[in-house]
Amino acid sequence: MGEQKVDRSINKEDRAKFIGYLLNDIKALEDMLEKGIIEDDIIRIGSEQEFCLVTENWRPSDRAEEILAAINDPHFTTELARFNLEINLDPIELKEDCFSIVEDQLNTLLKKGKEVAEKYNTKIVLTGILPTISKNELEFYYMTPQPRYWALNNMIKELRGGDFQLHIKGVDDLSINHDSVMFEACNTSFQMHLQIAPQDFISSYNWAQAISGPVLGISANSPLLLGRELWNETRIALFQQSIDTRHSSYALKDQQARVSFGTQWESGSVAEIFKDDIAQHKVILSKEIEKDSLEELENGNIPKLTALNLHNGTIYKWNRPCYGVGGGKPHIRIENRYIASGPSTLDEMATFAFWVGLMVGRPKKFDDMPSVMDFRDAKDNFIKAARSGKYSVLNWMGKNISVKDLIIEELLPMAYSGLEKMNIDPDDIEKYMKVIEERALGITGSQWMITNYRSLRKTMKKDDALRILTKTIYENQQNGGVLNDWLNLGKEEAILSSAHLVGHIMSTQLFTVNENDSASLATSIMDWKNIHHVPVEDQSKKLCGLLTWTHMKKHQKSDSVKKVSDIMVKDVSTVTPSTPIDEAIAIMKKNEYGCLPVVKETELVGIITIKDVIPFDNGEAPK
Repeated sequence: MGEQKVDRSINKEDRAKFIGYLLNDIKALEDMLEKGIIEDDIIRIGSEQEFCLVTENWRPSDRAEEILAAINDPHFTTELARFNLEINLDPIELKEDCFSIVEDQLNTLLKKGKEVAEKYNTKIVLTGILPTISKNELEFYYMTPQPRYWALNNMIKELRGGDFQLHIKGVDDLSINHDSVMFEACNTSFQMHLQIAPQDFISSYNWAQAISGPVLGISANSPLLLGRELWNETRIALFQQSIDTRHSSYALKDQQARVSFGTQWESGSVAEIFKDDIAQHKVILSKEIEKDSLEELENGNIPKLTALNLHNGTIYKWNRPCYGVGGGKPHIRIENRYIASGPSTLDEMATFAFWVGLMVGRPKKFDDMPSVMDFRDAKDNFIKAARSGKYSVLNWMGKNISVKDLIIEELLPMAYSGLEKMNIDPDDIEKYMKVIEERALGITGSQWMITNYRSLRKTMKKDDALRILTKTIYENQQNGGVLNDWLNLGKEEAILSSAHLVGHIMSTQLFTVNENDSASLATSIMDWKNIHHVPVEDQSKKLCGLLTWTHMKKHQKSDSVKKVSDIMVKDVSTVTPSTPIDEAIAIMKKNEYGCLPVVKETELVGIITIKDVIPFDNGEAPK
């Protein structure tokens, strides 16, 4: 998430001062580009590995800060949530066995993190969206207590003018309001960096946009969120909506999201991209700048462009241009942000090598993308791939072709050629490209996850299925290998021992009636659907009563003019998602209830029945 030392609030004077530094950074960048100061005689790669921390019961952990302190390694850093951490891998020149070196370092650092995490009864899982994340882990308690995150949350909410809204439609639908940016914390990525020569930046950047669809489609790994089956790569929709600063109005306005694919092919230089981003997006974070970049440049020093980098860090393009200084030399690079974490480190490295191979192996006919491809086709391909993954049919240079066929027939040979041109070790080329080929002919991470989740849901509750899925992902990652070596799950006992809150076992697929509905219609539907308990809501969608099987039998043949409110139980006991299961059992036993509605701040969010709590009714609270 970038620079940690930021100001919590920005007054007019500080904003104006910061913007002055920001504008000088752009001028300094243009000067360096014009004078040929930016490095152009070497290509380096780099990457960032985000990962999830889970408890022994496969739920999100809250111990990131303790684990980070115990690891005590500058490669590791915090993320937005207490259940995530990130590893920043060392940049390395693109040559010979560089990918094997990066893979070895990644595995070594993950092993180090794993050994420390185990001391805190915590495990490390690589996955684009952790299946077991629930609404409970998206509260403020789980936000990492760093100034940057709080400042980001406050400024984005201020720009939005209200809470956040998520609307994602897939096989299931997710429609929910939330009061913070914490939904962004569900996203866990493997971010890939490639240094680009300044004179080739625009051609490379446009090419990176063009290949985003097929590269995303073959790498999709995040189909589940809050137990809903959404997009093959749900992170794409989730990230955009979770930190969207735009607000709705009755006016039809074109507003650029802070998370976006873009609106057109780029032109000019990398400075033009940064200028457009400054023009499109308000400054939401600031910090005290010690040195003016133009003065630094005049004094013969290389400026860090601190203001530009801070602002750029709040604009989340899926292909993001970046400026940096390494070894005293300035460079520019493209950061690929759309690849999900997992399914395995070898899968990630194969995707990395594939993407880099495509980037450096770009055929000359694609130097000028506007002349060969409509930008809207590239953008459409990206959205299709996010929705449907490997199943997508893309528009590639005027023809319709599936992701699988495009990878096999055109892009794999292109990546081979690019890696060979950079003198990458032949054994490494074959090793990593073989993984991509097998994935194209086999399955992606999303396909494996969907297949097995659907299978588990046939015999068990959602919470148990999500925990078994997470447990299996973890175990497969410990065994090494790649996704296409993973076996499908067979029949397995439900994991019930760690379900201790009502929210873990409640049903969220509710049938409700309104208090003004016809009583005879409501009871008839209960009979038809064999429903024993139906919550009743008022006009404000607040719980106001309950219909039970007893009412249904008693009033089934009653006067048809009666309303639900005439026959419902009005004095209803309720619990919340955070109520312990043993407490709910005690309430049901004491009052001889067959069910308990589950509410959060007067809003009905679920229901638990006797059938739900029977496995836990053993005389003691579940552990």
